[in-house]
Amino acid sequence: MKKYIALLLTTFLLSCNTSKEKIQQKKSATQTVTNSSHPIYGIPKLDLKGAQALAELPLHCINIEYPNKLSQTLGGDDDIKTPETLHPAFYGCFDWHSAVHGHWSLVSLLKSFPNIDNAESIKERLLNNISKQNIEIEVQYFKGKHNKSFERTYGWAWLLKLAEELHTWNAPVARKLEVNLQPLTNLIIEKYIEFLPKLNYPLRVGTHTNTAFGLSFAYDYAEALKNEALKKAIKDRALYFYLNDKGCPMSWEPSGSDFLSPCLEEAALMKRLLPMEAYKLWLKDFLPELKNKNYRLAVGVVSDRTDGHLVHLDGVNFSRAWNLYKIADGLPEYNHLKYIANEHINYSLPSIFNDDYMGGHWLGSFAIYALNTVNIN
Repeated sequence: MKKYIALLLTTFLLSCNTSKEKIQQKKSATQTVTNSSHPIYGIPKLDLKGAQALAELPLHCINIEYPNKLSQTLGGDDDIKTPETLHPAFYGCFDWHSAVHGHWSLVSLLKSFPNIDNAESIKERLLNNISKQNIEIEVQYFKGKHNKSFERTYGWAWLLKLAEELHTWNAPVARKLEVNLQPLTNLIIEKYIEFLPKLNYPLRVGTHTNTAFGLSFAYDYAEALKNEALKKAIKDRALYFYLNDKGCPMSWEPSGSDFLSPCLEEAALMKRLLPMEAYKLWLKDFLPELKNKNYRLAVGVVSDRTDGHLVHLDGVNFSRAWNLYKIADGLPEYNHLKYIANEHINYSLPSIFNDDYMGGHWLGSFAIYALNTVNIN
C-alpha cells in the first residue's frame, strides 16, 4: 500500500477537538496537551476518506490465498487440500479468523459509510464469498472428525461479530448475506453452548484463546439477536470464572506478542454482565488503579512490524482502547481512561498502512472496531 495512505489517515482520521479549544502544538501525528490531571490526546475519528483507506486492507487480502496458515489437523492424505478448497468463504488474509474479520470490516464500513468508493463491487465480493454453497462447505469442515475445536473461541467470536453486524445493517444485501451465513452462525452458537460448561478454567492469555474476549463478542451477538440460551451460557460461565477475581496484575502486561489485554478483556466482559453498581464494586477490587485520574498505561511498543508476532502489539493498543472505552462508558469517574484509549489508537493507527502483509492482513479490523467504540461524553 502506498505511503500516501498514512498521510491520508493523519489528515482525515484524527480529529483533535478537546471540548472547548483545539490543541495547537503538534507532536508527530498525535496532538497532546497536559492539564492538571492527565495528558489529553487527539480524539480519533473515522470519516469517509479514512473508511476508504481502511477498506483497502481487507480488500487486499480476502481473496488472496497465499501465504496461508491453515492451523489444520490432518487425518490422512485426503485432508490435504488448498485453502480455497477447504474454506471457500474465508480462505484469504493468511488465516481463517483474519478472513472472517476482514469480511466484518467491509460490512462495518459499508454500514457506516454507504457512499464509500466501490460500494457495489464490495457488496458483490461479499456475496461471492459468503454464498450459500460456500457456507455449506465451511459448516462441513467444522463437522469433520479432527476439526471440532477449530478456531475455538477466537474465530467463533469473530464469526458471531460478523453475524451481528449483518443483522444490524439495514440493507437488502445484508439480509441475503445473513441468510447465507446462518447455518454457520447456528453451528457456532451450538458449539459455544456445548463447550462452555466443559471449560473448567478460563484462559487468561493475551492471544487468540483468551476466554473473556471470546465471551464478550459472543455476548454482543446474543444481546443483539435476543438469544437467551447463548446469553445464559455465557453469563453463567463468566460469573463462575471471574466474579471473585481481585487485583489483576496490569503491570505484567503486555507480553511480547500480545494483541489482547487479559485484565481489560475481563473487565470489559464483566461490564456487559453486571448491574452498574455491582460492576463498580467489582472493578474497584479487580483493577483499583484505574480509578486514579492520574493513572497512566504505556502503549505497547512495536520494534519490527515485519515480524508477525511482534506486530501483535499494535493490536493490543487497539483492543486496549476498545475495552477502556467500554469500561468508562456511563462512568464519569473513569472518563480519564478515554484519554489513554485515544493515545493507544493514535500510536498504532498511522503504522498499519504500509506494504507489509503481517500486520496489514488483520490490523485494519482491530482499528475499525476501536474507532467504532470512540465515545467522548
